Amino acid sequence: MKKKLKLVLLIDDSESDNFYHARKIRKAGISDNIHMCYSGEAALDYLRSELEGVHPQPTLIFLDINMPGMNGWEFLEEYEKLTVAQQGEVVLTMLSNSIDVRDKDKAAKYKTVRGYYSKPLNEEYLNSILEMHFPEYL
Repeated sequence: MKKKLKLVLLIDDSESDNFYHARKIRKAGISDNIHMCYSGEAALDYLRSELEGVHPQPTLIFLDINMPGMNGWEFLEEYEKLTVAQQGEVVLTMLSNSIDVRDKDKAAKYKTVRGYYSKPLNEEYLNSILEMHFPEYL
């Protein structure tokens, strides 16, 4: 049996997208522990939270761009200010409906962003993320 990621964090205001992406991740056997946040603010609160003195530290984050309130870009600005303990050993990828090449270029300018994918999440994306960032999980 292959090793699973400790925690995957989905940040998207769409309940249906989060549900679908969580289902894809579980079906692929990548992780059994998936946390969903429906806004950038909620995700930051979650990452700053502690349970028995330890922050959640997701292994993989999927972040939407277009959300009400704090959008994905604003989240990234605040995320990069978090301590390493709050960020965790994480691979953060953008997962968006935006097909604007300027969004993809903008995402590449953030040191914490490791990929940019179009919705919906599919097996090809998941496999490429694992191959690139988590080969030990294959």
